[in-house]
Amino acid sequence: MSRSGGVSLGVAAARRLVELGCCEIAPGLTDAEFARIEGEHGFEFADDHRAFLAAGLPMNRPFEPEPGVIHAWEKPWPEWRGGDPEELRKQLNWPVESILWSVETNGHWVGAWGARPDTPEAAVAVARRLLADVPRMIPIYAHRYLPAGRGTFGHPVLSIWGTDIIYYGTDLADYVNYEFEEPRPEHPEDWSPHATVSFWRDYL
Repeated sequence: MSRSGGVSLGVAAARRLVELGCCEIAPGLTDAEFARIEGEHGFEFADDHRAFLAAGLPMNRPFEPEPGVIHAWEKPWPEWRGGDPEELRKQLNWPVESILWSVETNGHWVGAWGARPDTPEAAVAVARRLLADVPRMIPIYAHRYLPAGRGTFGHPVLSIWGTDIIYYGTDLADYVNYEFEEPRPEHPEDWSPHATVSFWRDYL
């Protein structure tokens, strides 16, 4: 795969986000900031995701909770620069932790993991150990994710909520248009994303 293709895709997604005017855009992440983030959290951004964040860093608006409404993500854009480290870790860990929640509370279990332990606590312990080896998913916005991986690009964007995992874009640029254009556009008849990332694709 040509690395320039990933850069072009990420830049196109960033330009579309600016056109839609849905959020403030700060100067993009620098090479030094990427190095710090990747070093601290143990992953490498995919090429399109990296180019997207290098072109401009989307910023969260001040949050004003609505009475009686539960918000899962007060700050849906990951705050890669200057945010609360604990909140960022929570968003990074969401895909695995939400699977573990399903293991503990809903009896979820993957056949390839072998026999399920007798207690929820033991099942979670085994699942946590096995999930440590699945591909890392990196947040774009709220619970929308792209796989990590330098030298890769063009993966579909996945919406991950426990074991409820669906496509939210054929790639990063398609996702930005679908998520933020108002009214939300309908997918064309030939819309057919194809996830290649192991483990997570099994839930689609």
